[in-house]
Amino acid sequence: MFTLPLAPVAWKFRDATKQSAWRSATVPGCVHRDLLRHGLIPDPFYGTNELDLQWIEHRDWEYAATFNVPAAALAEDTVDLVCDGLDTLATVYLNGRELARTDNMFISWRWNVKSRLRAGRNELRFVFASAGRALPKTRPEHQPKEFNDSVGRCSVFRKEQCQFGWDWGPRFVTAGLWRDLRLEAWSAHRLDSVRVTQTHARDGSVTLAFAPELARPDPTVTYAVTVSLDDQVVAVVTGPIKDLQSKIENPQLWWPNDHGAQPLYTVDVCAFDRAGREFGRWSRRIGLRTIVLDRSKDKWGESFQFVVNGRLIFAKGANWIPAHSFVAGLTRADYERDLSSAVRAHMNMMRVWGGGLYESEEFYDVCDELGLLVWQDFMFACTLYPGDRAFLDSVAVEAAHNIRRIRHRASLALWCGNNEIETLNWDALKKDKKLRRNYDALFHKILPAAVATHDAVTPYWPTSPSRGPGHSNDYTDKSLGEKTGDTHYWDVWHARHPVKDYEKWRFRFVSEFGMQSYASPETQATFAPAGDNNVFGPVMENHQKNTAGNQIILDYVSRLYRFPKGQDALIYLSQLNQAHCMQTGVEHYRRIMPVCMGALYWQLNDCWPVASWSSIEHTGRWKALQHIARRFFAPALISAHVPGTETAIIGNYRRTTVREVHLHTVYDAPAPAAGVLLWDLFHVDGRIVQSGKKNVRLRYGQAVRQQTLDLAKPLATHGRDHLYLRIALEIDGRRVSEETVFLTPPRFIDLPKAETETTIRLLTPQKALLTFQSPVFQHRFAFEFPGLAHQSSDNYFELYPREKKEVLVEFAQPVTKAALAKLLRKQSLADTY
Repeated sequence: MFTLPLAPVAWKFRDATKQSAWRSATVPGCVHRDLLRHGLIPDPFYGTNELDLQWIEHRDWEYAATFNVPAAALAEDTVDLVCDGLDTLATVYLNGRELARTDNMFISWRWNVKSRLRAGRNELRFVFASAGRALPKTRPEHQPKEFNDSVGRCSVFRKEQCQFGWDWGPRFVTAGLWRDLRLEAWSAHRLDSVRVTQTHARDGSVTLAFAPELARPDPTVTYAVTVSLDDQVVAVVTGPIKDLQSKIENPQLWWPNDHGAQPLYTVDVCAFDRAGREFGRWSRRIGLRTIVLDRSKDKWGESFQFVVNGRLIFAKGANWIPAHSFVAGLTRADYERDLSSAVRAHMNMMRVWGGGLYESEEFYDVCDELGLLVWQDFMFACTLYPGDRAFLDSVAVEAAHNIRRIRHRASLALWCGNNEIETLNWDALKKDKKLRRNYDALFHKILPAAVATHDAVTPYWPTSPSRGPGHSNDYTDKSLGEKTGDTHYWDVWHARHPVKDYEKWRFRFVSEFGMQSYASPETQATFAPAGDNNVFGPVMENHQKNTAGNQIILDYVSRLYRFPKGQDALIYLSQLNQAHCMQTGVEHYRRIMPVCMGALYWQLNDCWPVASWSSIEHTGRWKALQHIARRFFAPALISAHVPGTETAIIGNYRRTTVREVHLHTVYDAPAPAAGVLLWDLFHVDGRIVQSGKKNVRLRYGQAVRQQTLDLAKPLATHGRDHLYLRIALEIDGRRVSEETVFLTPPRFIDLPKAETETTIRLLTPQKALLTFQSPVFQHRFAFEFPGLAHQSSDNYFELYPREKKEVLVEFAQPVTKAALAKLLRKQSLADTY
């Protein structure tokens, strides 16, 4: 087969509505990126520019290029034009004649164009019709309730739904050739894909079966399959399709992060015609593993838990949204930045959320390599979708294409039909038979049938959240989530319930829950002009896409902390509050293991700089949550549960029922261990009021209440406003988990203030060891080097009186000790008021 890449040729674009001048274009790309590159629009993310750029979606855009076709290509029987991604309503012209029209950006389009090509110079044009103008005219009978699209009806297109705006993202409805394109010339045969299945035997061996898929099935075709690991061949098999099996003795298994290594075997498949001529090659990397979604009956109802290689895995991770508002042009490094941050925080699962994209090959490559399981939504979210035959047929093609593209991935753990459509439209689906019929056609027929046909190994789940087939899906009854299925819990945040409400529920698997915070001053500076960062001003409100989101942040901050003395202090407190909320939820879900076997918070990343639920900002900076997630997701965890509550009564007097603290260990490291649990009850003046320790045994998959501390007496003697509890877990003399527990909201505690002694030792030109020491307790001590890209081994940690804390910092560029000393910025909770 002859392949001619078309992305590298000289592309140009123009406003087809205004018939403007042609300008150079980048492919893959999109119109927003091209307009920005030529200075025709300002930075879409800056200030309120988003509002001024809505005209783009109401124009038609044209892309064109010329390319040369060698005569040898035209000697083949078929010459296909293959477009891996067209966004979205494109009319395709080849040499001046209309070739096709497209309406689905998630499909790889293929047309036989041999009869329209000529040897030598050819011209290809794509006219992308305005999505904004097409909205009211497309499927006018479909009038769904939209939850995030401010204009409405985005569901009539098979287009990235969050382009139309979401409660964390801007409205940038773009267009363009967003993935690769090429010519493929071939004759009798074309090798499209290979389906690889694994059978794991009790003796540890793995038998691989290979099922090549041809464009035109032909039993005379033979194959040569080579399996290698680290460039060492471990298996070779040749012959017709019926003979393509190979047994791997002593296989190296692929494991999720923190559970083992991630060896990837390379599978090379060569296809030969009856004359012995090679006509196709398929090469991919696979991981040898089994992944099962276990939904067995148990004493609480029905489990919802992932089992990898026979081992129950507590899913620790977050939800993934598109990494940029304009994803065309992202590189592997962009995905590595955020996904490696997830791994550093002990995460083992990413949920690819259904309002975005089937992700790039680079995304799945990195997940495979790092051990991040992928919960893969199909691209449907929140609203109801059409049910006409053309729409359903397009979805069937979309599903088949993406399943075949992704199915070999070591990281792929689950296919999920949609995000939140049932829960948000429950009443409508109960009352309207047509809507129910359309919904069932998509999510209970077409998509599961596509998975069964093209994958059949990876489990399918109809929607998230769901109680699952055979169970009541009455979404008004949260208690059903304590029996089976997965849950999205948003009473904390959207309903403004107390953070302790996380502890009221014993859900089986929590696939969404979250709390917003503000982005750091450095990230805010990328979009907010100096002096325009008032949280209720136009710029900050435009960079807050959740209705009343800024008020909700301030509400939750005020419950824990005192009024901040400035903007930077407010940002810091919002991030502490976010981390506290997620820590409360995650540690509760981990403490009740195995009732609950997964906690995926909303969300890991951002698509633009914004106030949101993310733990990593759009610039790649870690919020406090990402640092603290490294602790609450750690394989060995000490966690405190404080029964009781503190409430305000008439006259704003405080009433508390807090008298004791339960100390738990949670352990999901593969090897058992002996540990020591330690605790110290401190007075804020630095005195230790009480101490204790206990030897504990730690075994995989166990969450154990190890000790109950009765603190009634010291609370009566010293008062809860003057005490804090330090808890820690040691293994082999090394402190592996540590935390501070307050017995009242910290706004009521007069934390002492003091200068922190800091020493900086430069280890290499790009690596420094920092040592901090304070004469007093400092809660969530944080440090930064504004303007210097860096990673630190720890941050937002506790500084206990007179103890040294060492932190390793790595910089993206060479630094000097003097420069670091000048740039270093420090703060803790007591510094915010």
